[in-house]
Amino acid sequence: MSFLVLGNLIVVIPSFSLSSTSAFTQFAYGINATATANTNYTGLEQNTKTFLLDMEAKNNPPINTLPPNEARAALSGLQSSYPVVMPEAQVQNQTIPVGPNNETITIQIVRPAGISENQLLPVVMYFHGGGWVLGGFDTHERLIKELANAANVSVVYVNYTLSPEAKFPVALEEVYAATKWVAENGQSINVNSSRLAVAGDSVGGNMATGIAMLAKERDDGPNISFQALFYPVTDVNFNTPSYLEYQSGYHLSRDAMIWFWTNYLDNRTTNIKDPLVSPLQASIEQLQGLPPTLVITDENDILRDEGEAYAHKLMEAGVPVASVRYLGTIHDFMMLNALANTPAAAEAISQAASIINKVLYS
Repeated sequence: MSFLVLGNLIVVIPSFSLSSTSAFTQFAYGINATATANTNYTGLEQNTKTFLLDMEAKNNPPINTLPPNEARAALSGLQSSYPVVMPEAQVQNQTIPVGPNNETITIQIVRPAGISENQLLPVVMYFHGGGWVLGGFDTHERLIKELANAANVSVVYVNYTLSPEAKFPVALEEVYAATKWVAENGQSINVNSSRLAVAGDSVGGNMATGIAMLAKERDDGPNISFQALFYPVTDVNFNTPSYLEYQSGYHLSRDAMIWFWTNYLDNRTTNIKDPLVSPLQASIEQLQGLPPTLVITDENDILRDEGEAYAHKLMEAGVPVASVRYLGTIHDFMMLNALANTPAAAEAISQAASIINKVLYS
């Protein structure tokens, strides 16, 4: 692996590839946990370490032991328990008449504060993380508003149907339909949809790159200029080195990720090697022609290795990629209100916004 140290971040070019996955049920019920988790928190940024110790002291039940509605309330409660100064921004709620089953989808259109209604800004379609089970506009509001203001773009937040109420590919088809609608009807919501990017954190990054693949494959697909993937889920593989090292105690656990996948996938019919499920399983040919990409990973995260492996595979396919690992960080560091004022979170959001602005305004 080669890397360049820049302050508190590392630009990483991974040199490994992840092994192919076995059947999903084997992962879910017969996991090969051969390594001991690192729970001494060495090398963590100090505020991040304090946050994890606070969570440990509260001894709340693991998210994967709760019913989905209680798990959703737990994430919302966690975010609201750490007050932050919410950035000023304009928010417009709208329902659009699209969806894979002829239903409607609600979106929030977030515009920077002080921008005239008639000014058509470039647009970023944003898909939230939370394991397809958790999350909503309330949990991601600060991050979305910061991106809109810093990049000087409109961010369209898509409220896709959560799991287990909806199984793959319902949520993916919903966000694709919303992206296509915005691309075709941008002026009606005061965005310049000829300059459109997709972005998402965690499973939202999984869906963002899935949308880019679908847009390439389908004849009427929207034109996507850029994809920003924040600590993305890219493979159904629970045995990577980062999964084993950070399997518990670092906010997102291995057990929780298995639970998320179990809720999202229909184990009877889903092929876990489908690139729309596991983008890392895509062939080089399937990845060729995808838009320029930013991948941000966090050092102490079970998803780190698969995110960096996906960045490497995109590079192999000839896609322009910037892949950055932030030291001392954990999963969700850009989204968690508890970590909003850490140098890494501020820099990661600033970096993402700067690149998005450069691409969409060039």
